[in-house]
Amino acid sequence: MQIPRQFLGGVGGSFVLIQLLFLANMGYLYGTAFNDSQRIKALKLLFVDYDHGIIGQSVRAAYSELENSNFPTLTESLSIDFPSASDIRKSVCKGHYWGAIYVNQDASSRLSTALASPETAGTYENSYALSYVFNSARYPAYAQTISSSLQILVQGARTGYNAINGTAAMSKLNTTDQNIAQILLDPISATYIDIKPTAQGVRFYYNTVSMAMVILPQFFFIMALNGISAQTKIFQSFSLRKNISLRLGLSVCFTFIASLCMSGYIWAFREDWGTTSSQYGLTWMIIWLVMHLNFFIIDSVTAVIPVQFMPFFILTWIIMNVSSTLSPFELSPGFYRIGYALPAYELYQVLLDIWTHGCNPTLYRSLPILFAWWLVSAVTFFATMRRRVLLVSAKPGEPSISDPEKVEPEGRGY
Repeated sequence: MQIPRQFLGGVGGSFVLIQLLFLANMGYLYGTAFNDSQRIKALKLLFVDYDHGIIGQSVRAAYSELENSNFPTLTESLSIDFPSASDIRKSVCKGHYWGAIYVNQDASSRLSTALASPETAGTYENSYALSYVFNSARYPAYAQTISSSLQILVQGARTGYNAINGTAAMSKLNTTDQNIAQILLDPISATYIDIKPTAQGVRFYYNTVSMAMVILPQFFFIMALNGISAQTKIFQSFSLRKNISLRLGLSVCFTFIASLCMSGYIWAFREDWGTTSSQYGLTWMIIWLVMHLNFFIIDSVTAVIPVQFMPFFILTWIIMNVSSTLSPFELSPGFYRIGYALPAYELYQVLLDIWTHGCNPTLYRSLPILFAWWLVSAVTFFATMRRRVLLVSAKPGEPSISDPEKVEPEGRGY
C-alpha cells in the first residue's frame, strides 16, 4: 500500500517545524547564560571607608588583585555620601548595588592598639574591622555569588594587610604573646547583614519553573474548556453576551483557585523563611493578576490560531517569559532586556518587593506594565470571543463574519 503524498508532506512539514521550534526556543533560553561568567563584573559592589586607615588600604589592595571580568566591580564612595551603615543597607535594599562592604570607624586604631598592648590584645574582635551587606532573596543563585565574592574580598584584605604591615609589625611586636600572635595571623574579619535570609531548598524555583506555572494551568484548562464547549455546542446555544459572561466568570474563578494553590505551595515549602500572612495575601493577589492576563492571552490566541499550531505559541511564550527571570539582565546580552516588557519578569520583581518588605522598589514600573498587559489582553479577549461565537453560530450557506458586507442588517425579516 502506497503512503499518500499528502500524509508524507504533512508529516515532513511537522518534523521540520517542530525541530526548528525547539532549536530556536532553546537557543534563546541558553543564550541568557552565554558567557555570563565574563559579565560578573557588571554586578556592582559598594565600598565605603569610615576609618581611613590601613584596613581600607588593605581592602583596596585586595580588590586590585581580584579585579577581573569574573569578579564584581567594587565602586568606592565617600563616607559623606553614606553617613551611616543604615544608608549603605538602604542602598543595597533599593537595588542600587548587589552588595556592599565598609570599614568600620576606628577599626585600624583598634587593631594597632591591640597589637601594641598585650592587655588589650585578648579582647580584640577582628570581626569589627569590616562589615558587608547583601540580599539573599534577590536572585538566590546569584546572591550566593555576591556573598562569596564579599567573603573572598575580606580574605584578600587579610592577606593585603599582612603584605602591607604584617612583616614589619612582627619585628617590632611581642610575638611571644599568644594573643598578639593570633591577631597577626588573623587581623581582619567581618560581620555581615543579609537583608532577607533565603536559605530554603526551593528558593531556586521561584524565578525558574514557578514562572512557567503562571501560564501552563491556563493553557490546559482552556484546551479542555474549548473541547467541552465544542461538544456541548455552548457557543450556538448561548448568546454572545451569555458566552462572554460564562467565559469571563470561569476565567476569574479558575485563576482565583490556581493562584491560591500556587501561593499555597510556595508557603508550604518555605521552611523557616521569615514571611507574614500579609505577604501571603499580596503574593496571591499579584499571581492572580498575572494568571488572569495569561488566561485572556491564551484564550484569545486559541480563537485565531489553529489547534495544531498552538504548541508553537505556548512553548515560545513560556520560554520567553521564563528566560526573562532566570538571571539578572546585567549578565545577559543586551538583547534580552526585551524581558522588561514581559509579564513574568515584572511578576518576579513585584514578588521580590513583597517578600523583602520593599527592598526591590520597582512597583512604579512593574504594576503599570502588568495592568497594561491585562487591559490589552482583556480587550483582545472580548474581540476574539465575538469572533468565536459568530463563527460557530453561522449556519451553512449564510455569510460569515469574514465577509461583513454580505451580512444582512438585523430587523429585515429574512
